[in-house]
Amino acid sequence: MRTRNWLMAIGAAGALVLAWALLKLRSDPPEVQFGRAMRETIHSSITTNGKVEPIEWAVARAERSGPVIKMMVHRGEHVEKDQELLEIDASEARAALVNAQARMAAARSDLNIIERGGRATDLAEIASGLEKAHHDLQVAEDEYARAQRLEAAKAGTHMESIAAKQKADAAQLNIDAFEARKTALAATGDHSAAQARLNDAQAAGELAQTQIRQSVVRAPIGGTVYQFDLKPGAYLNAGDQIASIGRLDRVRVTVYVDEPDLGHVKVGMPVAITWDALAGREWPGEVDRMPTQVIALGTRQVGEVACVIQNPDGGLLPGTNVTVEIRSDTASNALTIPKEALRSDNGQSGVYTLAGSQLAWKPVKAGLANTTRVEVQGLEDGAAVALFSEKPLHDSEIVKPVFARP
Repeated sequence: MRTRNWLMAIGAAGALVLAWALLKLRSDPPEVQFGRAMRETIHSSITTNGKVEPIEWAVARAERSGPVIKMMVHRGEHVEKDQELLEIDASEARAALVNAQARMAAARSDLNIIERGGRATDLAEIASGLEKAHHDLQVAEDEYARAQRLEAAKAGTHMESIAAKQKADAAQLNIDAFEARKTALAATGDHSAAQARLNDAQAAGELAQTQIRQSVVRAPIGGTVYQFDLKPGAYLNAGDQIASIGRLDRVRVTVYVDEPDLGHVKVGMPVAITWDALAGREWPGEVDRMPTQVIALGTRQVGEVACVIQNPDGGLLPGTNVTVEIRSDTASNALTIPKEALRSDNGQSGVYTLAGSQLAWKPVKAGLANTTRVEVQGLEDGAAVALFSEKPLHDSEIVKPVFARP
């Protein structure tokens, strides 16, 4: 019995404590977060995302197939136009060039011989033979003339005249044979064949030289190598991309502006770029070109606004995703409050200020705004303004102010 009474007593005491706590909670004023009105330069802006790309850029490509044997540059380096980037193996092309050069030399030698009328030894043999044949013909003709005189004087026979005539004819045939050999040495057909061999060797040599020249990939423009991922030994095919090179002192940022905000953007508006990878830095620029159409970007409908950004040290890299603030207007020494403090009551803009420990509704006129703060008129410098609260606030309500860190 005593235990039961003891438990009942404890339960009653707990109920009394809970009731006291609830009563105290209801009687204590609610905590409300406050911020301050302050003077600053404010930019009315549209904040969105964008992607960096070079304004002037080019891609270096392989002109022939083969394995990479030498790398001359690395990503991030500055190169001049036509500077060597890498070398592709050209050992087969160099061997083909040596072979073609040997064939060209042989063909030129053949042509030289033909154009001179033949080889020197052949020409000498023919010249000597012709000289002897002409001498033999002269002797044979003299003998034939004497045989004819003797036959006419009845001192020789007709058969002796015929034999002498046959010797003269044989000597002439010998001369004709030597002349034919001489002509054959410089025949047109041999000249054409030798010229064809020379042309074929020259074509092979030019092809080999082209392949050797194409084995060295050069920079198409001067600039920074911002994409270059090959390693020695990698095999390339003709047309493969080697490197992307661009001038990065100024870059283009494609900014994705939501369709409802496009009407607030104009060419020439100042732009500020920030990048999470380099916190604390800001790159200035301006709107360069408005979009020509609205496209789907995930669940958004956006226009691609082109901005030109100053990037003198090349800190912004192509392909980088950045945060973009397009500043449509600027007010200096403007009185601003946190954007979440601004409220609307029956179509009137206003804020809850702090008067002692009470809330006081104060109508204000809103001006320029960015993502965090808004310009207002109708407040004093340093005025405390209530920030957003899930619990409804009321004029003259007593609150416990808690100030947010600046």
